[in-house]
Amino acid sequence: MKQVEILSVGPIYPASLEAMQREFTVHVLWQAEDKQALLGQVCERIRGIQSFGPYGADARLMDTLPKLEIIANVGVGVDAIDLNAARQRGLIVTNTPDVLNECVSDLAMGLTVASLRRISLGDRFVRAGAWRNGAFALGHKVGGKTMGILGYGRIGKAIARRAEAFGMHIVYHGRKAQADAGYKYYPELVDMARDCDVLMVICPGGPATHHIVNAEVLAALGPEGTLINVARGSVVDQAALVKALADGSLGAAGLDVFEGEPRVPEELFAMDQVLLQPHVGSSTHETRKAMGDLAIDNLRAHFAGRPALTPVI
Repeated sequence: MKQVEILSVGPIYPASLEAMQREFTVHVLWQAEDKQALLGQVCERIRGIQSFGPYGADARLMDTLPKLEIIANVGVGVDAIDLNAARQRGLIVTNTPDVLNECVSDLAMGLTVASLRRISLGDRFVRAGAWRNGAFALGHKVGGKTMGILGYGRIGKAIARRAEAFGMHIVYHGRKAQADAGYKYYPELVDMARDCDVLMVICPGGPATHHIVNAEVLAALGPEGTLINVARGSVVDQAALVKALADGSLGAAGLDVFEGEPRVPEELFAMDQVLLQPHVGSSTHETRKAMGDLAIDNLRAHFAGRPALTPVI
């Protein structure tokens, strides 16, 4: 398939990139010093895009590539890809579901435990030599708390299994109740926030969920509540979140994603009740390789005349 030319618009695991380069002719846009010059040179020949998470693919890029057939995204979320534009052009869009469920869920549960038990703050307390001057402040028990999961999909279910193993009670909110869920469903997010101790955000990004966790939801979660976000920064009203944490109307937060990342509100840096991560939910060697390999498998299947393995559209 070396005659098939692919545009890599976002990072992919190095071993997966090497595998893609062995099979296809790959133009690595994200490494190019002059991206517009590279696009100008290859645009008429590109038949596939390999994307990654926030790098996406907009309508303007699609218009630049007249022979484009498929966009293979490395990641589950496709909110950075203009799906309407892709549909209008008859393009296939694929993602990489399931292969990252476990690692994202591990981080989600890690943030939950670390936030309630103040693990990061305890580490800094010891390193600063403060232990010699007195005992560390008490945290909160994990078992017995109620976790409300916003977005009870594949990853939400994996988080629920982990939280249940820690002795937490599970409730959830989504577009509709799931008959086989086995947990209480809340039709209204604000009601669930009021009744839970930890609000776990793991729903898709995009216009439908933009700022769904707003000031009202944060107020309902309350001064004893903890927000964990491993979904997309756009899901939470970040200005309202910073304000709630600053004035104490929200108890704590564990955040892996942000609006406008990698820019993070500097007000959060000095807040001891906030745990920050640089969007690393899927960032393990094993999972990133599996994600890259699945994206390549989708490209391979399409250009071999077979259906894509994990199509979104």
